[in-house]
Amino acid sequence: MENFIRKINIDDFAYSLPGNRIAQYPVKERDKSRLLVYRNGVIETAFFSSIPDHLPSDSLIVFNNTSVIRARLLFTKNTGSIIEILLLEPSDPVSYEQTFVSRHPVEWKCIIGNLKKWKKGLLSFSFKINGNMYELIALRTGRAGEASIVRFSWEPDDITFIEMIGSAGHIPLPPYLNREDEEDDYIRYQTVYGRINGSVAAPTAGLHFTEKVLSDILNKGIRTSEITLHIGAGTFQPVRSLNIRDHVMHREHFSVSRETIKDLLSFLGRIIAVGTTTVRTLESLYWLGVKTLRYPDSWNTCFFTGQWEPYQGRDDISVQESLASLLKTMEKDEITVLHASTEILIIPGYKFRMIKGMVTNFHQPGSTLLLLVSAFIGDEWKRLYNFALENGFRFLSYGDSSLLIK
Repeated sequence: MENFIRKINIDDFAYSLPGNRIAQYPVKERDKSRLLVYRNGVIETAFFSSIPDHLPSDSLIVFNNTSVIRARLLFTKNTGSIIEILLLEPSDPVSYEQTFVSRHPVEWKCIIGNLKKWKKGLLSFSFKINGNMYELIALRTGRAGEASIVRFSWEPDDITFIEMIGSAGHIPLPPYLNREDEEDDYIRYQTVYGRINGSVAAPTAGLHFTEKVLSDILNKGIRTSEITLHIGAGTFQPVRSLNIRDHVMHREHFSVSRETIKDLLSFLGRIIAVGTTTVRTLESLYWLGVKTLRYPDSWNTCFFTGQWEPYQGRDDISVQESLASLLKTMEKDEITVLHASTEILIIPGYKFRMIKGMVTNFHQPGSTLLLLVSAFIGDEWKRLYNFALENGFRFLSYGDSSLLIK
């Protein structure tokens, strides 16, 4: 493993974030949030509605079109104890698409709050859809690392799983908001372009976009494209180890179409990613392309980018070569949409292959998201964050955003 990884101390990425600077609610209008623009060492401030004026006119903007599901389920035992089950990812069937349309029992990897109060037996509660009563039943069937496997069934079974949680579940707001979800969160904790169900956290950089901003971007002649990465609860997981090499990154599932890869090839050096999830997906694509060149006969067993994979030895394969090989292999194998997963951890010292810039919110101290920002702009993150704190910017999921262009 590269020596620079051993030298990264998480304390170097701490800063003082007063509680009153954490946005508890979004601004009234999405695109009236504030925008910090950082380009070539220069800082500007604007409202988000003006972001089309700050984007290079010849660029490709890539969005994460995932949609947040109502992944938080609250059960009350006869004793009065509340058991909270947070859906992480499907276990049986493993396909998000198959799970969401299922009318039969499904199993999910879950985080369980107040687990000590649920040692055995069934949990259940009733809910209503279109005037009809239903009962949701949960049973713990095993463990998967630190998570539990929970089997869900519902009666009557004339609705799908996604319809069921759409009525029975709650929006999984970030823990640091320290409040219950409200009606407005069901709209505002989603992007206007999110359409693929699966995330348990929002791609927050995208929350600022409105239909008008998207229209203004297209009217400027800027191209857009989409990927899908389903964001897991690990996005809230703090780095508890002093040295980053001891942190275990969570795995997230993504999909990218053949057409998107063609777009990326056409705009190399001019790609702007909306959100850290999009950045991680695009960079993971490069490493998947490398595998098609290294292991042409077994690449389809490697639909995965490991946490430290980018740091294991040198690689002089160009982005052009990598993506072209990935596209050629997909065409040969008649793969229209590539489904893969990633644990990639982007830290200072990482060599970015795919992006020229990113749109991103202001992140928690000592988080992997802040490490990614530091990897992109170096120690300049400290100047940006000090500026944001001194000038009234709002932080974290419902806060303001930044446009970082190198």
